[in-house]
Amino acid sequence: MDNRVSSYFSERRKEWKTHTGQESWLVFKIMAEFVEGFEKMSEIGPCVSIFGSARTKPGSPYYELATEIAAKLTQSGFGIITGGGPGIMEAGNKGAYEAGGASVGLNIELPFEQHSNPYLDPDKNIDFHYFFVRKVMFVKYAQGFIVLPGGFGTLDELFEALTLIQTYKIDRFPVVLVGTQFWGGLIDWIRQTVLENFHNISPDDLNIFAVVDTADEVVDYVTNFYNRHAVKPNF
Repeated sequence: MDNRVSSYFSERRKEWKTHTGQESWLVFKIMAEFVEGFEKMSEIGPCVSIFGSARTKPGSPYYELATEIAAKLTQSGFGIITGGGPGIMEAGNKGAYEAGGASVGLNIELPFEQHSNPYLDPDKNIDFHYFFVRKVMFVKYAQGFIVLPGGFGTLDELFEALTLIQTYKIDRFPVVLVGTQFWGGLIDWIRQTVLENFHNISPDDLNIFAVVDTADEVVDYVTNFYNRHAVKPNF
């Protein structure tokens, strides 16, 4: 290694130490978010999480469908958890709020899109700085994932849940994708490319989730599952 390269890496190491010198103190901030989340979420009771795009507008078909799904799940005895923001999240909380059920928001600090929607129960609006803490709350306390059309964040939540179920890190729970028109291309790619062409998953992995189009199909899938399984936190 010549002197110029050695000098470069020496400066980078100094910069690294400057940025990481106080990182052990972050443990306490992270722990505080976990403690607050666990304490509040453990008191709410069985809930289903609804995911989807923050950009979906009120009055659009999927917004109205998310509202209907949330209301019907609430009438079946479940609270509703969302990310607490606009779009599909707002629709889910609206359905729960108007049906008289628990309306929970797990909010995240973001530079764009995210702000609390007006349909959250005031005592169930929890703010997070760390995505990974927020994701633990979704997975631990949700009795089902209802996934409407969305972007990278929605896909992130979906595939994390599928991975945890596939690897037996959590017990199986209902994962329902809503909208065959939206999800069909992804499902075809998973089946044809990931499974049949590359053999990177097992055929049974396609049974971890369901794809439906209506609110009644969502509710039937979730309630039928819990006619056979206990309702409890996932880990």
